[in-house]
Amino acid sequence: MTRNGETDEEILEEAMDWFLRLRASSRAADGDGGFAVWLNRSPAHRDAWLKACRTWELMGETTPIHEDLWRPGRQAKTLAARRRRRAFGVGAAMALAACLVLALAGPSLLLRYQADFKTATAELRTVTLEDGSTVELGAASAIDTDFAGGSRHVTLLAGEAFFDVTHDPARPFVVTAGGVKVTVLGTAFDVHMTPEDTTVELARGVVGLTVTGAPHTFELSPGDTVTVRRDDGRISRGRLAPEDMAAWRNGRLFVNDVTIASVVEALQRYHPAWISIPSGDLAGRRVTGLYDLSNPDRALEALVQPYGGKVHRISPYLRVLALF
Repeated sequence: MTRNGETDEEILEEAMDWFLRLRASSRAADGDGGFAVWLNRSPAHRDAWLKACRTWELMGETTPIHEDLWRPGRQAKTLAARRRRRAFGVGAAMALAACLVLALAGPSLLLRYQADFKTATAELRTVTLEDGSTVELGAASAIDTDFAGGSRHVTLLAGEAFFDVTHDPARPFVVTAGGVKVTVLGTAFDVHMTPEDTTVELARGVVGLTVTGAPHTFELSPGDTVTVRRDDGRISRGRLAPEDMAAWRNGRLFVNDVTIASVVEALQRYHPAWISIPSGDLAGRRVTGLYDLSNPDRALEALVQPYGGKVHRISPYLRVLALF
């Protein structure tokens, strides 16, 4: 027990909270200073921080950070690492923290630099572009716009966006997202991008869709949906009632025969905590349903309960889905 009466278990929970808080794209800019104060309270706090990093790696969520400080290995190297750690003291711990913050915040900082418009977790935003077209951004989404030289070009950098395009025959409106290009004159459609695929849903009008590496452009009519896989370029087409498209604008998430992992990826953009599924079996189960985005914890429970899964609330910053 430390001098202020905290137990090792309580300190470890604080370490995991800090880990997830620093990992969040919406974290406050002054959070790093508070973390430094927490880290330097005692050797127990620094040890708990290393345990939190190792726990996260074992869950498969991030690349090891300064693994030579804690990974079991050759005895000589381990002993040398311990001596170096004692010699460097607080400096080594702060270097570890700095490397972790850079590794986790890097993608978010790059996205912030590239994006003209961006939303945070659970935030929805409507943007009016200079041609009068509107873009409704889903949670944790970002776009870059280019209207130079009379062009109308928007790049979806992350997440999801619903476009209502002002008609202009002289200037096609082009949206690119993960190797997919959508060209329109005036229409309404949704584009949703994940690490695995890009989906386009057409609510109104006609659009031309081009896939990188594919020889032809094909047209979509109202109600058409197209999903393009990132890894192999495979194209899947389907139909959906226009009123059910972009249901996230009304606080709902509609999915049809998709994996639990993909639903979690969508819910993650509406949940302030990090959501992990260590079980590949559970992550790969397929579901169809309608989930409430205004209460993501309830949505997670509805997602896994049919398979006997449970939502473990490890802390305010971590949810773990498991089959036990």
